[in-house]
Amino acid sequence: MRLTESDRDSALSVSLDSASEAGPSYPAGPSNGHNGVATKTNGFSLPYTNGSLSKSSIHEEMDGHASARDGSYVARVSLPGRTLYDDSYVDREEFVRLVIQSLRDVGYMESAATLEAESGYIMETPEVAEFRRCILDASWDSAEAALVRLGVTEGEGLWEAKFLIAKQKYLEYLEAGKTTAALHVLRNELAPLNPELDHLHALSSLMMCSDPVDLRQQVGWDGASGASRRRLLMDLQRYIPSSIMIPQRRFATLLEQARAYQQSRCLYHNVPPRDQSYSLYTDHACDRNAFPRVTTAVLSVHEDEVWNLEWSHSGKYLATASKDKTAIIWRVELDKDPRYRAYAPEFILRDHEYPVGCVSWSLDDSILLTASEHRITLWNARTGLRIRTLEQHVDVVTALAWLPDGSGFISGGLDRKIILWDADGKLRDAWGRTPIRVTDLQVTPDFTRLVAVGMYDMMPPPPDPAAASAAGAAGAGPGPGPGAGGTGAGGAVSPGRVAETRIITYDLATKQPEMSIRLEGELTSVKVSQDSQFALINRASETGPPAEIHLIDLSTGRVVRKYTGHSQAKHVIRSCFGGVEENFVLSGSEDGKVYIWHRETGMLLEELAGHGEGSVNSVAWNPVNERMFASCSDDRTVRIWEAPPADTLSASAAASTAEADVREHVDEEEHVIENGSGSGKGKGRWDAGSSGAASGSGSASQAMGASGSGSGAVGGSSSSTDAESGYGLGSTTALF
Repeated sequence: MRLTESDRDSALSVSLDSASEAGPSYPAGPSNGHNGVATKTNGFSLPYTNGSLSKSSIHEEMDGHASARDGSYVARVSLPGRTLYDDSYVDREEFVRLVIQSLRDVGYMESAATLEAESGYIMETPEVAEFRRCILDASWDSAEAALVRLGVTEGEGLWEAKFLIAKQKYLEYLEAGKTTAALHVLRNELAPLNPELDHLHALSSLMMCSDPVDLRQQVGWDGASGASRRRLLMDLQRYIPSSIMIPQRRFATLLEQARAYQQSRCLYHNVPPRDQSYSLYTDHACDRNAFPRVTTAVLSVHEDEVWNLEWSHSGKYLATASKDKTAIIWRVELDKDPRYRAYAPEFILRDHEYPVGCVSWSLDDSILLTASEHRITLWNARTGLRIRTLEQHVDVVTALAWLPDGSGFISGGLDRKIILWDADGKLRDAWGRTPIRVTDLQVTPDFTRLVAVGMYDMMPPPPDPAAASAAGAAGAGPGPGPGAGGTGAGGAVSPGRVAETRIITYDLATKQPEMSIRLEGELTSVKVSQDSQFALINRASETGPPAEIHLIDLSTGRVVRKYTGHSQAKHVIRSCFGGVEENFVLSGSEDGKVYIWHRETGMLLEELAGHGEGSVNSVAWNPVNERMFASCSDDRTVRIWEAPPADTLSASAAASTAEADVREHVDEEEHVIENGSGSGKGKGRWDAGSSGAASGSGSASQAMGASGSGSGAVGGSSSSTDAESGYGLGSTTALF
């Protein structure tokens, strides 16, 4: 956009966020090194200087053409071609205009004016400046007329733009108490634009607001004295051609897009957005050596398999749940150097009759929930004392999740119950009998949905009587009646039932299901992203396709990414998001390793060995330290993983570290063998039958998919004990 004759006496606009006091206090522009009069060749009949004092001092500062204090002129530079460089596709005029806008944004008014004079390009026309002024000064009629002059036609959104202006005008009249004027705008300006009827009714109802504060709260609007007019200007931007009115902070937007692209290409990106390591001088790439991939601590107080773990919100405590019927709260010196950081069991919570399968911290970290068999226990996390025990469930409690506001928590279990509790453990509400035997659940951070996974049973078509008789004679067992379970003790589907696994999303306010998604294989865990848009689902597979972790879009139900490479067939494995902006997906595995994938690409980044024999059951990333996570295993230990210290990256230190790791691994293997390490949490140990299911003789199968109905497999039979697992049947944290 070239300078024209009219620009000499017109004020050039500044960008939306430019303050009038930005830049130097004097209006004169600096010399750019040309010590004489240079004739401009952009169509002006007279020599053009760096500032003609034409109308007022305000115009002098805004249009940037004030003369330099030493009286020098700015010569316009004429360059061949239209691109920035000979081998570039970047249009020179667009680039220069964006630079001018950026200079004004940060307060370099005189530099921007000098560049306009030297290049012959102006950031925006006087018509754009006038339009901005009309919006910011609430000259609504003039603003509508300016829209037409800027090239906005009815086919390009003139009516929509007028509606936005009239809406702002209406709200400001209401805020000022000018009800008659507001009613006039509603009837004569808003209604004729034919908006949606519900929208129009919502606007008219605002007349009942008791005061301006009530109005602003209902609309989510900060008033005429706030930033509402500036936001209106940004909303109107999309109706005006960008070549005429440059989008706000356009250069900064392009730089942010470049940064985001480089970040997406950085497989090990784990740097906070405000970190000072970002530079425009070089492309961004994170060092793999700064990624948490070495064990810095091994916590080995538990006396049996460790099944689950969760960090406190402060990141200073870690809760672990074990088959040894205890939960431990570990204190972590988070502010210390990893080489000298201490880890100590703050409290060992022993008052559990059965193994502990779930732990969950309250929002303020003052309460820790544990689940053992059908019981939920609330613990004072600051004293280690038991607060109360809840026994509303009649089968294994498989999931505990606090509400995002900390006002209560939700529990789910194999008894098909989902229960909402107050923070002090009082029963608040219940979902009733759900269509799935819940194996895990999560509440979305935006407080809108509950996402549950589990086994879904459905009745098949009525069988042929002859076939049913033959099946009964062969010992297949009776078909389930009303209220029957649907799976046998070992995880096999009971005869007469067709079982499949599903993800069900519920509206948290109404408790009504929004979506039901069928997936192949057993679903053992669910984690929801911080933006509430995606769910991470572990899918086990004993036969057929390999195990996978699915990233599911909660809005569409589509699987948008799959993560493979780990091993999961018979055990409950829990995954999680990790790192800055949840750039990674972590999971344990039945081969004793921790697997880490790049979330966006699905690329497997790390296979971290270190745990002993058995499954790595759960992983959890520290919410405060982006370079720390924890894992727990059947080897009875919890491992803390961090970035390798800088002094261990030398060759000699690396060699000694590797040797130490080997010795430690051998010692742990000997300890595991001595204490009879198990093979992990078999999903078969989660009682697959429900309360009221028919029982038969024989032992409960440990293998997923085994047939038979095993004695004692019905839910709620907490008095009987599994000799092999050491706790009541149906009490483990495994699936089905």
